[in-house]
Amino acid sequence: MKQEVQKFRKKPVEIDALQWDGSSHRPMFDFLDGSGRSSMSTEGTNFLIDHDQVEGGLVIKTLEGVHLANIGDWIIKGVAGEFYPCKPSIFAKTYEPVGELT
Repeated sequence: MKQEVQKFRKKPVEIDALQWDGSSHRPMFDFLDGSGRSSMSTEGTNFLIDHDQVEGGLVIKTLEGVHLANIGDWIIKGVAGEFYPCKPSIFAKTYEPVGELT
């Protein structure tokens, strides 16, 4: 039996995202850590800081392994609570703002 290619459309889903600018450490830490801790650390469940690997130092621990987050990348919290970086051009083609920014 010959298998045929089918077309699919992404289900509409709202995500949380924060753009990494290389300097907004506290907002990014709070986003990735989610613990509400007052003190920041260089490693958490979802990230680590390593300036030797990437400018800005942000390394995201994803379900598929570690991914370097470049300055300008969007960090997305997925539908299962996982985090991953996304290039700005892909983000712009895939996502649009929902309502007012908070």
